[in-house]
Amino acid sequence: MNPAILRLQVQWVAISFLHGQTDAVNTVSNSRTVYDLLCIGAGPTGLACAIEGTRAGMRVLVVDKGCLCNSLYHYPVNMVFFTTPELLEIGDLPLVCAAEKPTRAEGLKYYRKVVEHYGLEVRLGETVEGVDGADGHFQVHTSAANGERATYSSRKLVVATGYYDLPNRITVSGEDLPNVSHYYTEPHPFWRKDVVVVGGKNSAAEAALDLYRNGAHVTLVHRDATLGSTIKYWVRPDIENRIKAGEIRALFNTRVVRFESEAVIVRGPEGEQTLPAVQAFAMTGYHPDFTFLRSLGVELDPATNKPRLDSQTLESNIPGLYLAGVVIGGNHTSEIFIENGRFHGKQIIASLTGSPLQVAP
Repeated sequence: MNPAILRLQVQWVAISFLHGQTDAVNTVSNSRTVYDLLCIGAGPTGLACAIEGTRAGMRVLVVDKGCLCNSLYHYPVNMVFFTTPELLEIGDLPLVCAAEKPTRAEGLKYYRKVVEHYGLEVRLGETVEGVDGADGHFQVHTSAANGERATYSSRKLVVATGYYDLPNRITVSGEDLPNVSHYYTEPHPFWRKDVVVVGGKNSAAEAALDLYRNGAHVTLVHRDATLGSTIKYWVRPDIENRIKAGEIRALFNTRVVRFESEAVIVRGPEGEQTLPAVQAFAMTGYHPDFTFLRSLGVELDPATNKPRLDSQTLESNIPGLYLAGVVIGGNHTSEIFIENGRFHGKQIIASLTGSPLQVAP
């Protein structure tokens, strides 16, 4: 039987940040409305797809298990984007910022205003539990944090779920302790305290530097012999100089054995040792929800996890189901960013309307 007409039971770990929000946009209700397009994922790419659909005269719904731009919300509080504002813009609306590059707060404000400007219909805090039907007649079943359920009908689907929700786990004992996190937030609580940062790429280096500059005692643990080759060119000399000066302790060729409530046990060239730590940040990267994609019937390359799709239209092997953003890259999450994923909506809507295709740069 065609997998597109099987009942697809999809368990997606719900992370709700509503905390008592009563905005009507979050009201969970069953609707008899048949949408032309339903976008799963309310990040910049999902919103860009919704905007292009709206511009084309479609009735569009956006559903997300978290808050608006849930991934950006989880970025470090004081983060500044690497890119300039025009490369983050969607819907031809300008992103105005105080400095050369926008901050996390400015980015979140911008995307809120974009949704308001286009009047997008957005259901936040709803987890997709299952999808029924086929091209032209999809049924998307969701549940909210309070247990309420809803079903939405849509002719076409777009999956733009990103990758930031699923960290690459180290799979050692204690990884789920409250003092261990895969997300770096801010340094202030760790002033004059011992902190361990696990990883050797950009996020780990930047977290270690931020903690150090705000008075934390930082140990960087990396399983390889050197820092990652993809570290930003202005970050590399900074982290290397801090390590050389002994201001940040670095343990290379070292792996985590287990996490404890106030320590991290590691094993390296000098054997096993205990590192005191009130907090450990495991900055080991993230990956798309491949289980979710497979449950939808999307075929993934066994080696790269890249989905089978038409590179021009971005339609997957399931008719009527389109993919956008970083999920297209499979394991190679560094291939697609907001900067290029924001154009995927134009490709998808061009395919649906029969307009000339516009391939994302």
